Amino acid sequence: MAVPIDESKLLAPEESKRTIKRIVEDITNPMYKHTGLKLWGLFLLLMLIISGYAYFIQFRDGLGVTGLHDYVSWGAYISNFVFFVATSLVGMLISAVLGLTGIKWITPIARIGEIVAVAFAMWAGLVIVIDMGRPDRLLNVFIHGRIQSPIVWDITVVSTYVAISLLLLVLPLIPDMAIMKRYLPNAPTWQKKLFNILSFGWVGNKEQHKILFRAIRILLITIVPVALAIHTVTSWLFASTLRPGWDSTIFGPYFVSGAFVAGVAAVIIAMYFFRTNFKLKQYLNEDIFNNIGKLLVLTALVYLYFNLNEYLVPGYKMRKMEGHHLTEIFSGHYAPLFWSTQIFGLLLPIVLLLFKKMRKPKPLLIIAIFVLVGGWLKRYLIVVPTMLSTYFPIQNVPDSMTTYSVTGLEVVLTIFPVIGAIIVMTIIAKLFPVIPIWETATEQGVRVEDMYGEEK
Repeated sequence: MAVPIDESKLLAPEESKRTIKRIVEDITNPMYKHTGLKLWGLFLLLMLIISGYAYFIQFRDGLGVTGLHDYVSWGAYISNFVFFVATSLVGMLISAVLGLTGIKWITPIARIGEIVAVAFAMWAGLVIVIDMGRPDRLLNVFIHGRIQSPIVWDITVVSTYVAISLLLLVLPLIPDMAIMKRYLPNAPTWQKKLFNILSFGWVGNKEQHKILFRAIRILLITIVPVALAIHTVTSWLFASTLRPGWDSTIFGPYFVSGAFVAGVAAVIIAMYFFRTNFKLKQYLNEDIFNNIGKLLVLTALVYLYFNLNEYLVPGYKMRKMEGHHLTEIFSGHYAPLFWSTQIFGLLLPIVLLLFKKMRKPKPLLIIAIFVLVGGWLKRYLIVVPTMLSTYFPIQNVPDSMTTYSVTGLEVVLTIFPVIGAIIVMTIIAKLFPVIPIWETATEQGVRVEDMYGEEK
């Protein structure tokens, strides 16, 4: 988000110069002095190679190497897709919803939220490709797609959301690039060229600030309906299909509320990683963790409300097939997974986060991990039990088709996009500052001429 300049809070010239130098050094040092980065990169590369080989096997031999079959044609892969789309919505929540309301504490985490959003949104589409037995036919969706198809809607809104998220990541970087071009003269030549290109001739005058503020504000307003549409349309892929458990009119807000929970949890994990590994405790302080912990409680409470609606109403009526589906979830085969997810991924985190001690960085990290894992399992429970609860009985088929078991290859290919998203976040964090320099400096009263070397 953009921070307007308040000239009444400007520092004295000498103090302003010292402050901007300190901020630049604190925020950019991890980009060049990050110990363990090579080892981390080798680990990610190894995981990528393993995942790539697993996909080669699936592409060569077909989806028969997975646990998918005629009845459960959507399994871990589609659960993964819904999870990725959900997590990507956090960029809209933090930058747009909170940013447009003028909440100040989000300044240090706004870019982290956008990095998470871009990484997960970019890989969401690739998760669909992994699920396809014939990925070479993906082009047919663009050539022969019909407006009546929710899949076409899904591709359209996902692509639009990725584009807007990228713009919301790049535009606030423009002043940072100008600052780094001035204060990092010893950066590698290729990176100095990158700073020069992405600064777009920024000198920090009033006209440029006005244009940038307006552009970012337009994008923040635009991304709200697009983000709501992306997960609402995804929910319609389920709700428009006549199956027990999916015949729901609240799937849109139900999915969106769950998306905010998963997204906030992902940002908390990323925040903790950058705070400890990039040594940014001064900027990602305990107050920010306390506030985002409160945000997680709020989004979880809203999600709990929709969970009650989603299960209480059909559970009260217990129509024949809906009753069979709910019985499988509440007390049948999927009961241990369902109740574990609800208790450890939703109810217990809500209760714990009501206490301030649990909203400190380390406890909050542990809770966020449980919430994020619970978020993925919740989507698995939305997909798989419903596909096995058919209106027509499953009979005269092999026993393997009456259940669904994830194979080892499926596990690897489910983790594959997660590794891909982490790689994207790692590359962005290596190339660009994860804490906005110019917004942080502006809030601390640094003068424009000390940031960019030009008079206003």
